[in-house]
Amino acid sequence: MNLGSPDSTAVKDVRRYLNEFLMDGKVIDIPYLVRLLLVRGIIVPFRAPKSAAAYATIWTKEGSPLVVLTQQLQQQLQQYVQEPIEIAMRYGNPDPATAFNNLMQRQPGLEEVLAIPLYPHYAMASYETAVDYAKEIHQKNKYPFKLSFIKPFFDEADYINAMAENIRPYLKEEYDHILFSYHGIPARHLTKVDPTTSHCLKVNDCCNVQSPAHNTCYRHQCFVTTKLVTDTLAIPKEKFSISFQSRLGKGWLEPFTDVRLEQMPKEGIKKLLVLCPAFVSDCLETLEEIEERGKESFIEAGGTSYKMIPCLNTHPLWISTLNKWIRETAEGNREMIL
Repeated sequence: MNLGSPDSTAVKDVRRYLNEFLMDGKVIDIPYLVRLLLVRGIIVPFRAPKSAAAYATIWTKEGSPLVVLTQQLQQQLQQYVQEPIEIAMRYGNPDPATAFNNLMQRQPGLEEVLAIPLYPHYAMASYETAVDYAKEIHQKNKYPFKLSFIKPFFDEADYINAMAENIRPYLKEEYDHILFSYHGIPARHLTKVDPTTSHCLKVNDCCNVQSPAHNTCYRHQCFVTTKLVTDTLAIPKEKFSISFQSRLGKGWLEPFTDVRLEQMPKEGIKKLLVLCPAFVSDCLETLEEIEERGKESFIEAGGTSYKMIPCLNTHPLWISTLNKWIRETAEGNREMIL
């Protein structure tokens, strides 16, 4: 399961996609009627044409990069997995019902489906909504098979190794700094999913103080991924930092990527490497926001070299990692089921 994409760069398709995405109460968590007025009356009418233009800059002849890359991941993984594999998107097409129906056609008597949400970190607006949506479709259509989910894999050794090896070739070039740019979320989302109701953003240095809240804390999990990857690659602490992109309004996680990109050249950081570990597939937020607009901002601010490291996409180690998890989970040798 991945995030999703409009069917085309036409404004009507982008409008339909944005309406579905932004009307999700786990994305914009305000009362329904207020959300309806805000999304359909203000945000989408103004944002759809701009988003359509942004999508047009990254669209390929095969279609949306995110969808195409997810299809390629499916096809390459299918070479190693005997069981049928289908893809589903949280928003847009193909939806979970299409994937479930295809699986039942491909494998009569299907008893269990293992879903892999392609979100390394737990967040209400990503992993949680994808899982809840798939469960809703599963229950609504009364499918006869059992549905299980892989947990967020932010600290899984094989994932970390794949991330590190994906980055390693770029470290051979001269660079001043590496920016780990994670997708932003409202800070209140952290407290909303905190099972203790008393830890996230309430305890001093909360992300580094052990707590059950870390199982659902996006910010903590982003910090852990960054530490594990940089430790694996032996990157000095002064050579990397974390930021959060794609903010909408006030109260979002800081520091903001767009702000940091403008500040760094003034701090002597002229040669920058950027990666987006919240995504495993390149998409609008990586290709247009970071690779295109981010580079423009950094260079205009005085930077001289800017390189975005691609997401895992179809990296061989990522393919082998997914294959390993599927096999070990099926055999009961891995505790990765939600």
